[in-house]
Amino acid sequence: MRVIVALGGNAVLKRGQQPDADVQIANVRTAVKTLARLAREHELVITHGNGPQVGLLALESAADPNLTRPYPFDTLGAQTQGMIGYWMQQALQNALPGRQVLAMVTQTLVTAVDPAFENPAKFVGQVYEREEAEKLAADYGWTVNQDGRYWRRVVPSPAPRRIVETRLIRRLVGEGVVVVCAGGGGIPVVRDERGRLTGVEAVVDKDLTAAILAEALECDAYLSLTDVPRVMRDFGTPRQSEIGHTTPHELRALDFPAGSMGPKVEAACRFVETTGDMAAIGKLDEAERILDGSAGTIVTPNGRWPLTSTL
Repeated sequence: MRVIVALGGNAVLKRGQQPDADVQIANVRTAVKTLARLAREHELVITHGNGPQVGLLALESAADPNLTRPYPFDTLGAQTQGMIGYWMQQALQNALPGRQVLAMVTQTLVTAVDPAFENPAKFVGQVYEREEAEKLAADYGWTVNQDGRYWRRVVPSPAPRRIVETRLIRRLVGEGVVVVCAGGGGIPVVRDERGRLTGVEAVVDKDLTAAILAEALECDAYLSLTDVPRVMRDFGTPRQSEIGHTTPHELRALDFPAGSMGPKVEAACRFVETTGDMAAIGKLDEAERILDGSAGTIVTPNGRWPLTSTL
């Protein structure tokens, strides 16, 4: 199969971990053990989150006295794509000797009139206690919101329209290359009336970008891999329960947090509704079991996997 994997940011940096390079490299190497097994059996495209990393670089940039103004988010996104892509490319090359692996800096087309620019909602950066988050917001002009028991910075997150480099990615995958791309949802860009691209101050949701890329590449499966085994119904209440095999219609009837599980569910539903293929949300180390239908939340048109005919 042709499989696209959207890795949650926790695959690179877990909550509460020190954001040192060696910590993140070790996490990437652990993640690659699973990814390499998938790559041996399937055509594989990998995307990844960058929230903690881009937030850290933004904080450093804002505090740098040598800069006239902080680096914009499109540039920070490119920096994190290169950094995390390098870590993943090297780890995959070491795990898959003889296999071609390429990490690409990629751009994601958005529209300048997206209402998200007026309503920042995408979490980036590290988590803080409320008092510290509010101080940082006052010092740097941030917008902050609550994320679970902690607080984090939020920025605009316009809807992705297309990966600019889609044709090149398709060609590489067709030639057997393992491609790491669209990190952090891709670098957000807009196209002007002359067709020229310009970066914008935003962060694109990596799950929604991965779903759009999966459609364009005609992937057979879209996997959103994180640190939870399954999507939970009525999460945080006495009625909470795991969702196994389901359909887009059933998921859309439920409510999920906009800043965390919501985009993953939306991306999975969109992919299945558009392609009729399989999407899933689950734990990274259970990826192989997810593909055979024995783990994770599996989303298909009829709620079954492997797909079976209804005739």
